[in-house]
Amino acid sequence: MSVEVKVPAVGESISSGVVSVWHKKSGEQVSSGDPLFTLETDKVSTEINADADGVLQTLVAEGAEVKIGDVVATIEEGDGTKPAKKPEPAAEKTEAPPTEPAKEALLSPAARRVVTEEKLDPQEIRGTGKGGRVTKNDAVTAAQNRAASRASESPAAKTKDDHVEEKAAAPAQPESGRFTRKKMSPLRRKIAAQLVMAQHTAAILTTFNECDMTAVQDLRAKSQDAFTKKNGLKLGFMSFFIKAAVEGLKAVPSINSRIEGEDFIQNHYYDIGVAVGTERGLVVPVVRDADKKSFAELERDIADFATKAREGKMKIEDLQGGGFTISNGGVYGSLLSTPILNPPQSGILGMHTIQKRPVAVGEEIKIRPMMYLALSYDHRAVDGKEAVTFLVTVKQCIEDPKKLPIDF
Repeated sequence: MSVEVKVPAVGESISSGVVSVWHKKSGEQVSSGDPLFTLETDKVSTEINADADGVLQTLVAEGAEVKIGDVVATIEEGDGTKPAKKPEPAAEKTEAPPTEPAKEALLSPAARRVVTEEKLDPQEIRGTGKGGRVTKNDAVTAAQNRAASRASESPAAKTKDDHVEEKAAAPAQPESGRFTRKKMSPLRRKIAAQLVMAQHTAAILTTFNECDMTAVQDLRAKSQDAFTKKNGLKLGFMSFFIKAAVEGLKAVPSINSRIEGEDFIQNHYYDIGVAVGTERGLVVPVVRDADKKSFAELERDIADFATKAREGKMKIEDLQGGGFTISNGGVYGSLLSTPILNPPQSGILGMHTIQKRPVAVGEEIKIRPMMYLALSYDHRAVDGKEAVTFLVTVKQCIEDPKKLPIDF
């Protein structure tokens, strides 16, 4: 008996994903609960676990795009010491006539897409998968062979259309060496669509300021040992900026809002998104009720999100519902930038690298650790005066941390 491994529903509005990596190989013994593969969608990556014990037989390759409900593998009961009995596939081989519908049924989802895009004849593709199943690699190989066949024609016999098709097929040839072509991941496509949508639907404007980090650095250094000993984690800068942003949103409520059609929606909660960079792209998990949390709770949330992002275990609910976003490009060395809004939010605060610079302190010139701050905002919802007021409030809270609800 075999158990089908299907692509599960992982959230609303998600209809497909990519099998980014198989954690178990075909033919390998698995146990119930073992992670089988990672499903990468346009929002999150999710590990899909085995529901039964047995021997895994994969049906799609890594990188294949699959839909919710697709069967991507089977788990044959047993320990793999005996060949599994498969009377049904054998019967299919002898009884099924070599008709096109039968061949179509042996196409994997990823292979079917290649066949459709390249306009291939399924009957001419030799399947190397289980039971003669045509895999994505089989379809790609068939497409490349067809392109190579056309390329081998004599120059005199080639038409203009042949040259166009040959030129279009050339980038797919791996031996080129000059560049690599690959499909964008679902997450990267989603990020691209979101950024373009933000630029097209909002009146984005950015205002700048700078803040002296001396007071925060001194307070952090003074409290670090006791904070770490008490809470089991380090005190970072982000918790200060989250608290400062909350104070700024309280002073300027219009930034904690969004526009939907002809409606202006004012948020009365303080859920702050914190942008986290990963190898797959940027994700923005949300710290809930930041105004009610202590510095230790904020640092713990940030650390947990960073771990989830690195391990690809971020959940959809972690990314939904934020009212304002903070992005720290300073960790990568960015001196100044104009962050793009995270729709449908009306504001995003950009932090940057701390750089020692000469500044005027009273009547003297001193070297101080300075950080540029940038606030991008939707000018449809927020006036320039309000944006400047918000940024000045953040600056004042950072330069004088006593203005913040310090609880350590």
